[in-house]
Amino acid sequence: MAENINSAVQEVLPNQRGRVKVRRKGTLRQWLTLALLVYFLICAVSIIGNGFKIAAGEHAAQLFEFAVNPFIGLMIGITATALIQSSSTVTSVIVAFVAGGLPVATAVPMIMGANIGTTVTNTLVSLGHVRDKAEFRRAFSAATVHDFFNLLAVAIFLPIELIFHPLEKLALSTAFMFYGDADLSMGSINIVGMATKPITSTVESMAMNLPTIAGGIAMIVFGIAVIFLAIRYIGALLRVLMVGQAKNIMHNAIGRGPVTGIASGALVTFLVQSSSTTTSLMVPLAGSGAFSLRQIYPFTLGTNIGTTFTALLAATAITGATAILALEIALVHLMFNCFAVLIIFGLPFLRPLPVKGAEWLGRVASERKVLAAAWVLGVFILIPAILIAFTTLL
Repeated sequence: MAENINSAVQEVLPNQRGRVKVRRKGTLRQWLTLALLVYFLICAVSIIGNGFKIAAGEHAAQLFEFAVNPFIGLMIGITATALIQSSSTVTSVIVAFVAGGLPVATAVPMIMGANIGTTVTNTLVSLGHVRDKAEFRRAFSAATVHDFFNLLAVAIFLPIELIFHPLEKLALSTAFMFYGDADLSMGSINIVGMATKPITSTVESMAMNLPTIAGGIAMIVFGIAVIFLAIRYIGALLRVLMVGQAKNIMHNAIGRGPVTGIASGALVTFLVQSSSTTTSLMVPLAGSGAFSLRQIYPFTLGTNIGTTFTALLAATAITGATAILALEIALVHLMFNCFAVLIIFGLPFLRPLPVKGAEWLGRVASERKVLAAAWVLGVFILIPAILIAFTTLL
């Protein structure tokens, strides 16, 4: 009887310590789930690379001839990222493509295109402020400053890269510093290979029940689907676990100087693993007038750097002869964003250009709302698609 009474009392008056224990268990479960999702992400990248090798055999380069034109590669990166709304997914898949035979030189414009395509999310978020003219002008300007910066970065770096290949050369040299033998291993023990082998071997053995080419394609499709789902749920979990801290960092950092803003933007994006989430958090702040566009601008640039972590993580999944190439393209992504911030934000005559472009577009869009929709559809979908079709026909 006493036990029944005690249990009833505990149900009516729950122990605060018990609540803390339940909360800790829930958080621990979420962190373990996050670790499992990261493991699946690494496995998926390896599966895609192996799938390309199986499907293409010695003809891998021929599969990518359609993207040899750097302009097409750039448009593919923009369109794919705009449709998926995740540059992390697209860059991880590009890393896997490189492991499967995509030339690094062909992948570089795709990486740059992914940078442009990722800005569509916060631009869409700004449309939620469309009812209030002044609020919409501020929100749309804050969203599109990211667009203008990334477009300017590509306009500067892509021609230089096509002629002199500085990012590709520097990334390759840096990759050699990490491991010159193209194998992430310690002695004779391949750490990544051993960790991913149970999953990758199982998928490969199942795919081998199909004809060779079909089996390789099935592995590619499966791997891309796993990457998409893994990054989607990683982002969802990190928003639950970290978004409170991310908001605190953001609120404390914005307006405290450009270096602090850039560093905080990179840190917040690293914590939530989504530049789209980070920049979307800023749009309501700008729309309400809590922060000005010039205060938000440096923070936005930092998100470009923070989002490169996923591609670097994906590169660790690749082992063997193509491992160094996978790391190379991931480092190209990092260096492109770092140098873009240093040069565009560092040079006084370039620094204000994205802000001026965003302010102008914000004024125009607030007067004619249809132009805001035209900007989103045109820059991220219609123009890239038309140019891909036109260039292909030529």
